[in-house]
Amino acid sequence: MNFRHRLVMILATGGYVGQIPVASGTFGALLGIPICFALSKTSWMVAVLCALGVTLFAMWVADEAEKILGRTDPGVIVIDEIAGMVVSLVALPFTGAIVVAGFLMFRMLDILKPPPIRQAERYFRGGIGVVMDDVMAGAASNILIRIGLVILS
Repeated sequence: MNFRHRLVMILATGGYVGQIPVASGTFGALLGIPICFALSKTSWMVAVLCALGVTLFAMWVADEAEKILGRTDPGVIVIDEIAGMVVSLVALPFTGAIVVAGFLMFRMLDILKPPPIRQAERYFRGGIGVVMDDVMAGAASNILIRIGLVILS
């Protein structure tokens, strides 16, 4: 494996977190939380643009990793969970309760894949397919948290 392939695999697996044999996606999602913290220190517009950038970068990396591994959406790729977690908390207040709610809701939606999340996973191919279901689960989590905040206020 050449340097470029190694770099892609380090990124795709979240520094090899994707190699953890149990719940690698959950550990991958945890890697997104420091990014969310950093984005919480910016304006909402910068945070949203960065979340879009993370998503597009994750799609490219996941696509490259699939080619290297010769498999479709292998479990070792966790950059999709990182991107989904970023979308889950983007432009929300970074508090303990919101982070926990966003994490749990994102993981639940990512694992259960209710419609249309499952359809997106099947419809799109390559890196877009790997990442899109997680980004949709993150977007749904973000929306549900916002609804919850309105109801509780």
